Amino acid sequence: MHLSSAFPHAFAGDVEHVMAVTPDATMSSNGLFQVEVRGESLTIPTRIYNDVPSTESIRALTVTQQTILHCLYTRHHDGRVRQRHLEQVTGSNEPWVAPFVVQLAGEYVVEILEAISRTLPDLTVPHSAQRRIYGDFIARNLAFFARTQRRVASYWSCYYRWKYPWFATYPGSPLMEAFRAAASEQSGRVTPRHTPPACSCGTVCPSNLNEVFQRGS
Repeated sequence: MHLSSAFPHAFAGDVEHVMAVTPDATMSSNGLFQVEVRGESLTIPTRIYNDVPSTESIRALTVTQQTILHCLYTRHHDGRVRQRHLEQVTGSNEPWVAPFVVQLAGEYVVEILEAISRTLPDLTVPHSAQRRIYGDFIARNLAFFARTQRRVASYWSCYYRWKYPWFATYPGSPLMEAFRAAASEQSGRVTPRHTPPACSCGTVCPSNLNEVFQRGS
């Protein structure tokens, strides 16, 4: 695939500048996912296998081009590289940044979940610009967000339940609730939950996982 399809058409020229400084991939991109951003369909790679450009090459790009580059490298096969580039884009108010961030929220590296929460401080602030951007994106991509929620619950159950016995204490839980609240505020409708719900006792019971996972992925 040509990586320009991962960004709105208006930025095709900027993507070309980014690709000019990006080393060739050592392997083909592994998988794709499709989302809608402000009415435009984008096709984004699940993983890329390009080495990171030099610091000098990145500095020579415009601010928009640097943001595009950092978004692409949130798809890198190395989790540490993904996190470093994630932290460069979460402060952006460009709506096409949102799918790269939300996709990372559905992956298995808990430190990345913590980084997203730390670097999106206004996500929980009603009517903030950050909340509008992510709320609008999620409201337009409910199936994508449903899969993201189920992945968060699944990775918690598989890899982190020993450390966080209750889903409510896992970093992915408040992040998913913040995304859900943002989407509900933006759309005026309740965004469906696909993570373990809270019981009447105020906690999240492990028995609720069966209900979540039976909905499919």
